[in-house]
Amino acid sequence: MPPVKLGLHVYPQGATWAQMSAVVRRAEELGFDSLWTWDHLIGIGAGGRQDVFEAWTTISAWAATTTRPTVGLLVSANTFRNPGLIAKSAATVDHVSGGRFVLGLGAAYRELEHELHGIDFGSGFGERLDWLAESVAAIRALLAGQTVSSPPGGRYALRNVAHRPPPARGPGTIPILIPGGGERKTLPILARFGDMWHVRGTTETLTRKIELLAGYCAAGGRPIDEIEFVTGNPVVIRDDPAEAEAVYETIVRHNGQVRGGTTVERAAGELVAGPPEAVVDAFRPFVELGFRHLAIDFPAPYDAETLERLPEVRRLLND
Repeated sequence: MPPVKLGLHVYPQGATWAQMSAVVRRAEELGFDSLWTWDHLIGIGAGGRQDVFEAWTTISAWAATTTRPTVGLLVSANTFRNPGLIAKSAATVDHVSGGRFVLGLGAAYRELEHELHGIDFGSGFGERLDWLAESVAAIRALLAGQTVSSPPGGRYALRNVAHRPPPARGPGTIPILIPGGGERKTLPILARFGDMWHVRGTTETLTRKIELLAGYCAAGGRPIDEIEFVTGNPVVIRDDPAEAEAVYETIVRHNGQVRGGTTVERAAGELVAGPPEAVVDAFRPFVELGFRHLAIDFPAPYDAETLERLPEVRRLLND
């Protein structure tokens, strides 16, 4: 089995650029395998009132200021941008990084940011997934060096588009990550186009989804082991689990604070808290299921002790 990889999903919200940059620098020094950020135009929680940095310009800066970890988006919102623009941006960031970029692409889910910016949200998630399927097909072809025209009656209107330069390591070398576990539409898109899969859930639900994914892959003549499985949760490391919980409550309040003191609620079961051994115990069943790349959610205020101790989790999982 390949070794377990450790990634850090740094939220570009509720922090200064200097604070976020310091985390990225330290994560590289500590040997993290991957660095990720998400793509939202307004904050998550608190009605979107937090300070938020834009995803593609952020990841390009990280690509320019790091040298070893892969850098990627969890995930770019397909609805925000034309697929031709996404492909061109991906190739550019890949060159900036020296061939370390991962393109995460999802259907998008937050209606408010679309409404505020006048972006078409579609009739529902099913339609947005149809748009994603068409978009990712075009993007993969463009990144492979092909000339692309959109199908008649589709969402997009690309006409004989070809892009140069190709990705830094050659045509078709940028991995595409597809998130989510939708069984009728998301998993078929993943089976056809994805190199990486980011999803959360219980081991029971994920076992079912892996079985379905294997079926979709087999139907398309593709081995499922070509797809790298990624998962992750927020983690706070402290020797005292109660202290870890208290630290996370501070993080939740920071990200949900609005006028009048109202806070967002944390999702049940989202946090993995305690010493490194407890974090290992929580993630090991998922690692054994095949999720050998952990992308740990890391919202501000960025917790220095957790950052410093996360590599111990990777070491223990690989022992």
